[in-house]
Amino acid sequence: MPTIARILCPIDFSDFSRRALDYAVTLARWYGASVTALHVQPPAVPMAGPLAPLAPVEPVPLPPGDLDALRQGVAAFVSPEAHATIAVEPQVIEGAPARETLAEAESADLIVMGTHGRSGFERLVLGSVTETVLRRAPCSVLTIPVSAVAVGAVPVVFRRIVAAVDFSDVSMAALRQAACLAAEADARLTAMHVIEVPEHLALWIDRVDGISHVRAWADAAERHLRGAVGTETREYARVDQRVETGRAYREILRISEEQQADLIVIGAHGHGVIEQMFVGSTAQHVVRRAACPVFVVRQRPNGGHR
Repeated sequence: MPTIARILCPIDFSDFSRRALDYAVTLARWYGASVTALHVQPPAVPMAGPLAPLAPVEPVPLPPGDLDALRQGVAAFVSPEAHATIAVEPQVIEGAPARETLAEAESADLIVMGTHGRSGFERLVLGSVTETVLRRAPCSVLTIPVSAVAVGAVPVVFRRIVAAVDFSDVSMAALRQAACLAAEADARLTAMHVIEVPEHLALWIDRVDGISHVRAWADAAERHLRGAVGTETREYARVDQRVETGRAYREILRISEEQQADLIVIGAHGHGVIEQMFVGSTAQHVVRRAACPVFVVRQRPNGGHR
């Protein structure tokens, strides 16, 4: 089964990142993992003088006293007394937030982070720290949306989990991850596959013979999905399965809303030099629009999964 030994949780002192830390701690309890609460402080950039407006300006490092105060602030934010059973290590680094987060993630199994920060974006926007981390992360990423900011009001609980499966290697890894989470949380798991019909066939499938072909595809997908879930998974997790037709991300979001899912698990292709594959992908669309957390299982360059 998938293992998680180290969880990285970037924080920016917002309620969004505090809620992300709650999720990180919950998963750490289940997997016996450690948690690193990482705050990346961008170095200050002084204003250029009026006589040299185009001259390059070097960032100014924080004075040692300010850096110590920031470390104390992170330690207080982590609230070790609230997570007494889990080792949460506060860490402060100066630099570019996305770059430093990705560097720290090289030794992590999972990143847990909010889709919004103190700037309060209504939606995850291209170019944000979260989006950059999602595109380039060397490991899986759990994103926590703005709707999950009720810090302290409700515990972190997964009652319904939806796993999207396209039968690729990475989506099969996502299904195994979802089954493991469902077993830990005693949650109901819905494994779903979406048949995406190309637009140029839209008129054809309106005919009787077209509909029969789609039905045959759906029957084959049902059998394949049943085999993908397997009897072993059904022994320790309660599993339903669904096959839908339409745009994949729309159907995933629709079923998740219909079932009031607490978590969506989905595989994502693309890493490093092919990170652009993530832009416009089903995973990106789901993360942008989901009302619940999304666990994006990453495929590594060598074909493995983290």
